[in-house]
Amino acid sequence: MYFCIHNNKDMISKQHKDIAQWSMELALANGCQGARVSVITANNNSFEYRNTQLDKLHQSSENKLYIELFIDGRYGSFSTNRIEKAGLESFIKEGITSTKYLSEDPFRQLPDTQRYFRGDETDLDLCDGSFESIPTNEKLNLIKQSVDEIHGSDNRIISVTSAYDDGVGAEYMIASNGFEAECVDSAFNLMVEVSLKTDGDARAESFWYDSAVYWEDLKKSGIAKIAFNRALRKIGQQKIKSGKYDMLLDNTTSSRILSPLISAMYGTALQQKNSFLLNKMGEKITADIFTLYDTPHLKRSFGARWFDGEGVETKDRTIIEKGMLQNYFIDTYNSLKMGVAPTISSPSILKMSLGERNFDAILASVQKGIWVTNFNGGNSNPTTGDFSFGIEGFLIENGKISTPLGEMNITGNMLSLWDSLTEAGNDPRETSSWRIPSLLFNNVNFSGL
Repeated sequence: MYFCIHNNKDMISKQHKDIAQWSMELALANGCQGARVSVITANNNSFEYRNTQLDKLHQSSENKLYIELFIDGRYGSFSTNRIEKAGLESFIKEGITSTKYLSEDPFRQLPDTQRYFRGDETDLDLCDGSFESIPTNEKLNLIKQSVDEIHGSDNRIISVTSAYDDGVGAEYMIASNGFEAECVDSAFNLMVEVSLKTDGDARAESFWYDSAVYWEDLKKSGIAKIAFNRALRKIGQQKIKSGKYDMLLDNTTSSRILSPLISAMYGTALQQKNSFLLNKMGEKITADIFTLYDTPHLKRSFGARWFDGEGVETKDRTIIEKGMLQNYFIDTYNSLKMGVAPTISSPSILKMSLGERNFDAILASVQKGIWVTNFNGGNSNPTTGDFSFGIEGFLIENGKISTPLGEMNITGNMLSLWDSLTEAGNDPRETSSWRIPSLLFNNVNFSGL
């Protein structure tokens, strides 16, 4: 068996690891041909400050055991927060009995052992060891100070809400065909939302946020001012004439357009023939300037990991190369059902090849376009790629931002949209696991008046 701790912090006790081992052996001793057990523990805090009062305070701890059973060609998965042998024995035996009633599914198997993560000396630095020692009052002061940045500074402000949450979690996973590993990570998040009154009935609302793996890296000032300025810009939103406009997405909105493309690459969608990228391997699906990588081993980064939810080792992959589809995300189950080679169950950290200019420089080059600052609902058909999304943003005229826009839609097809990509910026948001920069698309259909 292989063993790795991603961080020196030992969150899962030896007792719980022993119970995971015992649970797996109990399953095997009672007729299972295979089993996989995970023990998960987490500590979370969340606080919310609205105007001058603390509005929410929540702290929680979680311990859970998750067991997957492979028996006589059948598969069952069960979870419980009771991690004691006395209660687990009957729980697991009842799970085995229940699984035997399920229909056979011979494609439910543990991964080939050659694909497992085999251990690495390198620490991905995903857990802040100071997590437990950060005083609660320091976190509460942070959200109060965030509100105080702008509260009372403008008579148009209706409300200012500052929300903070954090968490540290660990998972110990063991499989009966020779896998054992542990991972630990932490996260800190701060968000401020501002609501402004306007001349009409509608409110102008916006937010800003920051996230970090380490407390010391979390941006602790200036977020409220950014949220306030973003809300101010929205005052006077209106529709404009329908038509084709260049569409500019900044690095906070670009991932929304990428999401349907990634979803169409998952094994589940492909196996169910519910993907507009079915049978597109090796074909051109985007503009030539688009190259996308999965880079799972970036230290101190959200999404970094040595193995996926099956224990399969992660590695650098090229997903799209100069517009050509190079990889799908196919787990063990769907690979067997489709009769194709597995890859990995899901992406880790997506990085895009970057251009030479940042958002401001790209904006200055747009003669007639719309800067989309937010998506408001809508949908994308996973089979055809046709989409319709509500948007808000700003008209761009001769390289300058003018009219604030709202209650408009963009429509089209994902493959056509990505083929119209004309430029990528050099400004990905480093605090996201999807590091997608500003993007400029040509001739997008906008519906308004």
